[in-house]
Amino acid sequence: MDKNIIKDVVRKKYSQVVKSPNGCCSGSSCCTPGGNNSDILTASIKLGYSNEQLNIGLGEANLGLGCGNPLAIGELKNGEVVLDLGSGAGFDAFLAARKVGPEGKVIGVDMTPEMISKANKNAQNMGFNNVQFRLGEIENLPVTDSSVDVIISNCVINLSPDKQAVFNEAFRVLKPGGRIAISDVIRITDLPDEIKNSSEAYCGCISGAVLPDELTKVLNNAGFVNISIRNKANSEDIIKGWNFGQDTEKAVVSADIRAIKPELS
Repeated sequence: MDKNIIKDVVRKKYSQVVKSPNGCCSGSSCCTPGGNNSDILTASIKLGYSNEQLNIGLGEANLGLGCGNPLAIGELKNGEVVLDLGSGAGFDAFLAARKVGPEGKVIGVDMTPEMISKANKNAQNMGFNNVQFRLGEIENLPVTDSSVDVIISNCVINLSPDKQAVFNEAFRVLKPGGRIAISDVIRITDLPDEIKNSSEAYCGCISGAVLPDELTKVLNNAGFVNISIRNKANSEDIIKGWNFGQDTEKAVVSADIRAIKPELS
């Protein structure tokens, strides 16, 4: 599909998440198992969120989307500036805001107006003053050069039809020595044609995934060093919960992705 068509399909699908009664896509049309709040909590535990993170009153922001917990690998510090790519309703952004404290700042970027509206409402209701949500595309970030310490993202970059542009932009906005801490889906073998050519599978974080070697090349081309791509130990269990068909969990995996923008010489 054309890149713009892919973006429109993804944007429409995730706008439906906000409009659905319990914040999930029905069936297997998004990066989520679907279901009620209990299903979301069960899925969030599988993704690596702690009971403390799930019990701090951010239920309105947790839509059950994602394939990991970037906060678990981000090692956020007080006072840092954090950028969340594809911030959705704000769950990871709010967790990050608590870690960086009032002297820090979190910027969330999402291309879906409904998500930005929901995230801003959540921020107001929860009293977060160090979080800002901006409407924009992750291939063209509304963020100034060299202004961010850490970039996080949770199962979003696989949805982009131009991953090189995403990581070029990530490199641009990071400060020298800045880092990425990303949870995402990568592909480890060929997908069946019915999955590869399915817009539903693309929106579901399956058919847009790339091979580890391809991702490493993209990161290298952007300028990143110290690249680490590690499969989550319970990846099969996570992917099975998305119900995209038998053995899909053997074709794609949930992975933790880390890299660094070099310091100035």
